[in-house]
Amino acid sequence: MCIINRRRRAKKRAWIRSWLARREKESVYHRLLKELSLEDHETMKNWIRLDKDQYHKLLQLVTPLIAKKDTRMRKAVTAGERLTLTLRYLATGESHASLGCQFRISHYLISSIIPSVCRAIYQVLKQQFLRFPTNQSEWQEAANDYFTQWNFPMCIGALDGKRVLISKPPRSGSEYYDYKGHFTLIMMALVDADCNFMYVDVGASGRASDSGVWDRCGLKDALEKARLNIPPVASLPFSNRQCAYVIVGDDAFPLKKHLMKPYPGRDLTDEKLVFNYRLSRARRTSENAFRILAGRFQVFKEAINTSPDNVKDIVLATLALHNYLRVHAEGECSSSQRTHRNDTETGDWHNERHGGLEPLPVIGRRHGNEARVVRETFTAYFNNEGRVPWQAQMIHMH
Repeated sequence: MCIINRRRRAKKRAWIRSWLARREKESVYHRLLKELSLEDHETMKNWIRLDKDQYHKLLQLVTPLIAKKDTRMRKAVTAGERLTLTLRYLATGESHASLGCQFRISHYLISSIIPSVCRAIYQVLKQQFLRFPTNQSEWQEAANDYFTQWNFPMCIGALDGKRVLISKPPRSGSEYYDYKGHFTLIMMALVDADCNFMYVDVGASGRASDSGVWDRCGLKDALEKARLNIPPVASLPFSNRQCAYVIVGDDAFPLKKHLMKPYPGRDLTDEKLVFNYRLSRARRTSENAFRILAGRFQVFKEAINTSPDNVKDIVLATLALHNYLRVHAEGECSSSQRTHRNDTETGDWHNERHGGLEPLPVIGRRHGNEARVVRETFTAYFNNEGRVPWQAQMIHMH
């Protein structure tokens, strides 16, 4: 009886913590963001990676997808709060507990807000800002940009793959365990001459072999079955040499008719070194794109602590935002005029690790005669009609 009375006298717990209830007056969204929006646009951009105009335009696009209605018990977290919190998370990779204190939102609720907003960001931006060329005219435009900016003709994109570090998913065993002892998801991306992502395939588990990931990639299947509407074989500029349009990649990919990779080995002729230099110069766009991505979105600096499905949503959202921001950005990816100067920098920029984005390993593969002929055609062209004045010097500096 005494126990029952004590239970009756026990004070009921509040359904919400008192400091969370003051969200609308004292959270960083309701105070700091409004102040930055009015007084300090540069700091606002550093804080959420979007300037005032970009932020409000994106908010207008995603609001119909993320807005929630108030209930009788509580006032809903607004679309602006949800978007700002998610952008801050992508920009910093802060823990949910830390973000919860700043935005005065339960970290349990944050765990559902972030992936839902990421899905909305990708959905509203992908059509305009993450577009894959669909006809010969668009592919030709991409090739013209590579020739103008990177001196590699008939190149329609740079292919690269990264392993995204994640926390070990519960009860996943070794499914996401990779060759370096980390838990990862694999991302394949095709990048244009301006460091924009044109295509991405993300979601393969780290346990998968890199050759197996490429073999199951939708881009590989479409490329080999001629479903991309790539222009037919044509003459290289200022030359009678006939050649196929190609994608450039590194040693993690196979040599194919439409996919060029460097000559392997160390004791190479100067002609082959020139080809490797010219290919690496064009392929630098993919490394630049990942460098910008990882620098802007610090969520990639360490293993992402959420489910693999949510990681996929995060990756797709950051890629779409990357392109969205680059439409109005200048100076992030070196132009052809600045690239020659940058070529003289020392150090190996190939296969860099960018925070929690790890490169794929080098894998030796056999190649067919048709692919070999295409590479030899480019090699001959780069050493004759298509040579650039500085290449002879550059091949002995890397």
